[in-house]
Amino acid sequence: MSSADTPAARLSTRLAFLVAGFGLSCWAPLVPFAKDRLAVDDRVLGALLLCLGIGSVLAMLVTGVLSARLGSRPIIVVSGFGLAAMLPVLALAATPLTLAAALLLFGAALGSLDVAMNIHAVDVERDAPRPLMSGFHALFSIGGFAGAAVITILLSFGTGAVESAAAASVLMVLAMAAARPRLLRATGTAGDAPLFVRPRGIVLLLAGLAAVTFLVEGALLDWSALLITGAGFVEVARGGVGYMLFAIAMTAGRLVGDALTARLGDGPTLLWGSGLAIAGFVVLLAVPVVPVALTGFVLIGLGAANIVPILFRHAGRQTSMPAGLAIAAVTTTGYAGVLVGPAAMGFVADAYGLEPAFWMLAALLCVVPLSSGWIVTAPTSRSRDGESRRPSREITRER
Repeated sequence: MSSADTPAARLSTRLAFLVAGFGLSCWAPLVPFAKDRLAVDDRVLGALLLCLGIGSVLAMLVTGVLSARLGSRPIIVVSGFGLAAMLPVLALAATPLTLAAALLLFGAALGSLDVAMNIHAVDVERDAPRPLMSGFHALFSIGGFAGAAVITILLSFGTGAVESAAAASVLMVLAMAAARPRLLRATGTAGDAPLFVRPRGIVLLLAGLAAVTFLVEGALLDWSALLITGAGFVEVARGGVGYMLFAIAMTAGRLVGDALTARLGDGPTLLWGSGLAIAGFVVLLAVPVVPVALTGFVLIGLGAANIVPILFRHAGRQTSMPAGLAIAAVTTTGYAGVLVGPAAMGFVADAYGLEPAFWMLAALLCVVPLSSGWIVTAPTSRSRDGESRRPSREITRER
């Protein structure tokens, strides 16, 4: 069978990740316009925004099954174009009910694309002479910056919300049109693959670690501003600086992550990366000097940057269950961490304070270095040439 690692396949995978990040971040600047248009309070708006997460999780649960039967290509195509089509609808929805339905469909497209593009990425990387997964995930982060920037710039120049969303949608359609002919045509498992396999073995561990890592990201997004403003580190108007430092550092870490993983291997990268992230929490919470404390966000971003890409890589290589279903399980559990984690942080913060809640995050993150040895020693699938998959460091040196 011919190699799946071609320049065209890499480009299509990068475009899929770019579109996913771009589409999700385009919605964020449109939220205030939706609230004003519908004249709803924060409680109703929160319930509406939850529809996006519900749609994503429901779609993730079935995407692994569909990918096992159909391959990831048709799912990427349908969900990518669907994401682009639903974005202007979010800006047009005139009632809470129509917005709820639109958010469910938008979330479903995003969830399906998230799972399918990671399955496609695992297939492309499987035949590559060096790791690629961190670079793919970096494109999601870059897409996130680009999407928020495009919508914000258009709105700041007086462009209407619908017109801004439509312009962003056109860019997404162009990217998907470029990706479509380059996607691998057969990336699913055999046609008789089971419709459901209960997550087990190493997949349970990978899913749990994904939930912890995504929980940390979600908590930083929702609570970091309150932490640093409450501690008097910055003024309220500058509360977003912490998450900004974290996001920039994570993107930078993923851009160099493939080279780092090729040099060190997955195990050491997990061990030292998670250790660096834990150290970042210690610096942030224990150092009273403001400039030094804020560097904790940089350390967390750099350290956590390559954890999730490595988890997806091993979900695609393990032998406990079909790769597509394993990746769907890891993605769904990770996304559940984003949804549930910040809410759980609120309960802990209410009972014990926000700083202890952040120490809890650091403690949870300790599970990653403690589990790194088990992940890299788990049985892995064979490559298309029949050779057992080995750590990326060994593959790079031999080829």
